[in-house]
Amino acid sequence: MTVHPSLEPYADAWTHSIEAISELVRPLPESDWNRATPCPGWSVRDIVSHVIGIECEQLGDPRPIHTLPRDLRHVVDEFTRYMEVQVDVRRHHTAPEMTSELEYTVIRRQRQLRNEKRDPATMVRGPLGDQVTLEFALRLRAFDVWIHEQDLRAALGVPGNWDSPGAYVARDLLLAGLAKVVAKGAGAPPNSAVVVDVHGALEFMRIVRVDAAGRATVEETPSLGPAVTLTMDWETYVRLAAGRVRPRAVADRVKVEGDEELGDAILAAFAVTP
Repeated sequence: MTVHPSLEPYADAWTHSIEAISELVRPLPESDWNRATPCPGWSVRDIVSHVIGIECEQLGDPRPIHTLPRDLRHVVDEFTRYMEVQVDVRRHHTAPEMTSELEYTVIRRQRQLRNEKRDPATMVRGPLGDQVTLEFALRLRAFDVWIHEQDLRAALGVPGNWDSPGAYVARDLLLAGLAKVVAKGAGAPPNSAVVVDVHGALEFMRIVRVDAAGRATVEETPSLGPAVTLTMDWETYVRLAAGRVRPRAVADRVKVEGDEELGDAILAAFAVTP
């Protein structure tokens, strides 16, 4: 890659994850494409369709003109409706059609990234057709393909890459939503602190401090006497923050010390992705 230095980590993470996805699905028999994934309402085929569709949009391809069925229970708002079009339009594609389109799309996107000369601050089309910076768009793509790689690995029983380049992009993006989870979602009291201690393939500790006005910041400096400490492994953190699992389903993998009521409220609001 010869992209701008600030884009390179995201381009590398995206490449690592999307190539992993290609390797995962290339040998799958037709029946495995219908396996359910942790992503609500989506099968293996649907995940791959989503990845193909969004990458095509990043290439500037027109969105398909397609009317969605009315009985898709996981389509609940404008965001999910927008995302579902690229998925539903491929729902009856065969395994060879899916792998061929994926590989062709990856080749086109890799060529686009190799030739990327624009400034990272250039405004480009975002995931909902809105305008975002090129850097943010590529960061989102690196995050999205890593999360969906993990969805596919869970569905196919092939764990891995919990510490890959995409995992670090995901960590930073998910942590960016932690202040809102604690202050707004859980209503942590003013002048309090919450510790989130994560172990496993990625290890880190973050302290969310809520000031007198109720505004929260995420810091790395240790806190004395936090209101609550949440301890969990990295996989559980991802699954909760990405909305792939409900807190009660992983209660045995999360340790809550201190104010249990506040801890439960934080876990209930933990999902930061749509």
